[in-house]
Amino acid sequence: MATVTELKAVLKDTLEKRGVLGHLKARIRAEVFNALDDESESRPSLSHENLLINELIREYLEFNKYKYTASVLIADGHPRKEERRSADVEDLHIAQAVKR
Repeated sequence: MATVTELKAVLKDTLEKRGVLGHLKARIRAEVFNALDDESESRPSLSHENLLINELIREYLEFNKYKYTASVLIADGHPRKEERRSADVEDLHIAQAVKR
């Protein structure tokens, strides 16, 4: 008969293999920071340049498979990439790759 410790280890291993555990940890971290965030102190509005920098950071994180860290950035209020993509391309004066 399996012990509680063994069951915990198997459950943790299964959640890690499915990629769920990292996502849950990132979500919990984001919620803890949201709970600790002082509501009376408003955030400064982000300039267009800072939004662009944040998007580059998010793209870097996703490219390097740091999806849980990127999810915390998004949970912190950074717009999703679909909302920013066309503006970023124009701002950086780059051509989008053509998908075949």
